[in-house]
Amino acid sequence: MAVAFRGGCNGVGSGLRSFFSYRIFISALFSFLFLATFSVFLNSSRHQPPHDHTLPSGGNAYMQRTFLALQSDPLKTRLDMIHKQATDHLTLVNAYAAYARKLKLDASKQLKLFEDLAINFSDLQSKPGLNGNALEEDAFRLLEKEVKDKVKTARMMIVESKESYDTQLKIQKLRDTIFAVQEQLAKAKKSGAVASLISAKSVPKSLNCLAMRLVGERINNPEKYKDAPFDSAVEDPSLYHYAIFSDNVIAVSVVVRSVVMNAEEPWKHVFHVVTDRMNLAAMKVWFKMRPLDRGAHIEIKSVDEFKFLNSSYAPVLKQLESAKLQKFYFENQAENATKDAHSLKFKNPKYLSMLNHLRFYLPEMYPKLNKILFLDDDVVVQKDVTGLWKINLDGKVNGAVETCFGSFHRYGQYLNFTHPLIKESFNPNACAWAFGMNIFDLNAWRREKCTDQYHYWQNLNENRTLWELGTLPPGLMAFYSKTKSLDKSWHVLGLGYNPGVSMDEIKKAAVIHYNGNMKPWLDIAMNQYKSLWTKYVDNEMEFVQMCNFGL
Repeated sequence: MAVAFRGGCNGVGSGLRSFFSYRIFISALFSFLFLATFSVFLNSSRHQPPHDHTLPSGGNAYMQRTFLALQSDPLKTRLDMIHKQATDHLTLVNAYAAYARKLKLDASKQLKLFEDLAINFSDLQSKPGLNGNALEEDAFRLLEKEVKDKVKTARMMIVESKESYDTQLKIQKLRDTIFAVQEQLAKAKKSGAVASLISAKSVPKSLNCLAMRLVGERINNPEKYKDAPFDSAVEDPSLYHYAIFSDNVIAVSVVVRSVVMNAEEPWKHVFHVVTDRMNLAAMKVWFKMRPLDRGAHIEIKSVDEFKFLNSSYAPVLKQLESAKLQKFYFENQAENATKDAHSLKFKNPKYLSMLNHLRFYLPEMYPKLNKILFLDDDVVVQKDVTGLWKINLDGKVNGAVETCFGSFHRYGQYLNFTHPLIKESFNPNACAWAFGMNIFDLNAWRREKCTDQYHYWQNLNENRTLWELGTLPPGLMAFYSKTKSLDKSWHVLGLGYNPGVSMDEIKKAAVIHYNGNMKPWLDIAMNQYKSLWTKYVDNEMEFVQMCNFGL
């Protein structure tokens, strides 16, 4: 029993100890929570405004600040966001203002608004709070409202301006693109002009082949190609005489053949062909192998046979002996060719060759003739042209088709009117005319002493100060006020460079002219006009077939 009682007492004591221990733990816990809450309340009450004693507002402020203070300061976070918005929109406004200035809108209302807005944003950034100073709740709200209003205004202005600015930007980009394309086009044109000039200056393989075979034929059969006896028709002034100066055999044959095929009385037509020494044999062999049809006459000579043409008489020959001119023509051509297509054109030695300047000596070359029709080797005669001899030139020397229209192809484009001699001697608005088909009254030429005029101006132009080069400028000067204008249907030009010459004009023309670089015997010829020339090529000539002209 004693043992049992002791055990019971022990059990009761243990339960009581457990009960009191639990009470003590709960009391201590509540005491701790009370002290902690009281401490927080005291700290919070220090920041309350003196006039604010009402429990609800104090409680709300206390509850908000109690929990947010444990994490971060809410004003600081919102202030940072507002500062970022203000800074971003200030940058955007400044960008649009700068672009408005670039578009030369300085006087516009938009630029003024953008500049004012940028100033407002700058002022905002200098206010307390945004510059790092502490800020009270009410002041912060006012600042936040002001910033939001400015941001809203900025966004509205940007939306209104964006469309017009985007249009201006597109226009500017389009202008930049057009400028870049124009630069590329200019380079392409320059390259094309250089390539075209090189093609025009070079001798095609087929032409070289033809000349070589003709010369070979002469060497192999010397007896067969002896010079023909003198033909009195070449000095008969009652016949129709033509002057053709060229070193191109196939071109001369086309000109002569086209005249003969379209002539009503071909036996009355006489052709005076002059070439250089190198091509003389080939020219003679061609017309020996392919004599003219229907009784037409031909005389073939070398320029060397006209003994009066020497450096003491002809300025061109004298100038060709000049070391300065030789340097201009023959030195560094490959280097200069890629730099300037215009200068490359005038560096072609043909512009100062005697063969090209023979046209100024017609009265002396053919002293017994009264009239002569000068033809370039790149023309085709489509009709009987004897009507040219019947035209009354009214005492003038040269009958030619004028080429001026508007302000184009007038004397001012060919001569240097900054030179005092040119300025006082010629009218810059005088209408220019074309070489290539000209009917010359040789008696009037002798009377007016046009060759002396040509010599005068050619001597003065040794340094190329009066005109660049070529035969048209001195022709315009030598025959100034001595040229009779012919109807344009006599001579249609441009088939060697202008794809816009109408077929109606061509069909009506007595003579068509392939002036320009795209000669009909070259690969670069314009296809729409080439057949007008090729139909007069003598394809039955064996050497034409052998040399593969590709006609």
